[in-house]
Amino acid sequence: MSATGFEKQSPGLTEEERVQKAAGRICEWYAVFRRVLPWREDPTPYHTWIAEIMLQQTRIEAVIPDYQRFLEALPDIPSLAAVSEDRLLKLWEGLGYYSRARNLKKAAMLLTEKYGGELPASAEELRKLPGIGDYTAGSIASISFGLPEPAVDGNVLRVLSRLLACPDDIAKTAVRRRAAELLREAYPTGREAGVLTEGIMELGETVCLPNAVPRCGSCPLRTVCLAHLAGEELSYPVKSAPGKRRVEEKTVFLLRCGDRFALRRRPEQGLLAGLWEFPNAEGHLDEQEALRQIGGWGLRAESLSFCGEARHIFTHVEWQMTGYLAVCTEAGAGFQWCSAEEIDSLYSLPTAFRFYKEQTRGVS
Repeated sequence: MSATGFEKQSPGLTEEERVQKAAGRICEWYAVFRRVLPWREDPTPYHTWIAEIMLQQTRIEAVIPDYQRFLEALPDIPSLAAVSEDRLLKLWEGLGYYSRARNLKKAAMLLTEKYGGELPASAEELRKLPGIGDYTAGSIASISFGLPEPAVDGNVLRVLSRLLACPDDIAKTAVRRRAAELLREAYPTGREAGVLTEGIMELGETVCLPNAVPRCGSCPLRTVCLAHLAGEELSYPVKSAPGKRRVEEKTVFLLRCGDRFALRRRPEQGLLAGLWEFPNAEGHLDEQEALRQIGGWGLRAESLSFCGEARHIFTHVEWQMTGYLAVCTEAGAGFQWCSAEEIDSLYSLPTAFRFYKEQTRGVS
């Protein structure tokens, strides 16, 4: 079976009929063109849950090794409930949005106490767990339990928006709600429920592309997609412009004493809460300002050298960083002094500091 040969467009379809027709075609297409991904090969509720949380804001290719490593360390809900926070955050390192990992543990603890260490087979009950909203609840319910529950994310909204040539802003809650209603009416039950959920996500990720020309020639919906039939695929989805990202300048310090580097914990509230970081200060400091900052921490630097610039973009904030390597005469109080090997194996540093973390390697 190829992506060609689907019946010609039926005129005068209602929205409900068009979505119903599209759902069947998506399931047929997915059966042939699905990618082999580890969480799809064994879609237990736990596996689906972990995968869906990891895939939020992270590319599939980047998630696969992290997913496999995570499950090797924490193969079930009781082990997730019992893991220490430091170990959990280390396993989550590189995936960002660390509150997601903390919510996984909170939910696992609740599941261990109230549900015998298993996820409930109900979207309504799933939504009551920390970190599980409508999308994740719909994914678990349909993929792992075969329930007719849609999972509406950006990929799904894009496919539906083009299919229906919807002129409404997909950032609006009412539009997302309407998308879920239309899909719910089209949903099968049993194994096919998961096929539709996975299929529409797959279509959005591989064919009905964001920020690129969609591959309409390979799309099973091309004869029912109103945007394609009008030649206006790139006019959809309609989405309000994002707010301007705030820029923050920082100076990062690699404070070295012997073969050890200084780390400190971030505050328990706010951005990257509770994670380890290299000491840093607001603004781009010159050498004299940097030495004064080091002195303010109760340290004395016998040498100071520039060690590069880096940039990291969060959702609403952009860090523009400049860095110094300072060789200190002694390891002062107030910091955790660690070797590069210990930083790699024991301490969870945000991706924002990756450039500077690389510079600690090979120190003897």
